Amino acid sequence: MMVVRMRHTRSKTRMRRSHHALKPLNPASCPKCKAPKLSHAICKNCGEYKGRQIIDVLAKLDKKQKKMKEKELKDQESKKEEPLSAEKLSKHG
Repeated sequence: MMVVRMRHTRSKTRMRRSHHALKPLNPASCPKCKAPKLSHAICKNCGEYKGRQIIDVLAKLDKKQKKMKEKELKDQESKKEEPLSAEKLSKHG
């Protein structure tokens, strides 16, 4: 049976393992709902990928959660659709 001729020192072992550390995730934001998501992955909040609806997130929720989610999505869409105009900004009140 073979025996190791020279033992690896602690520094050599640790230097080799220095690249084994986990790197922090760098999430991107979803263009539709602005929730953080991993790049090249489906958004877990709205179920979209590359501008297309891939999965129906609301189908997997129970009735109460589904209602809350629909309300949240409706609020986000209404905020996005209302562009600011000079007339709206000039009105006081």
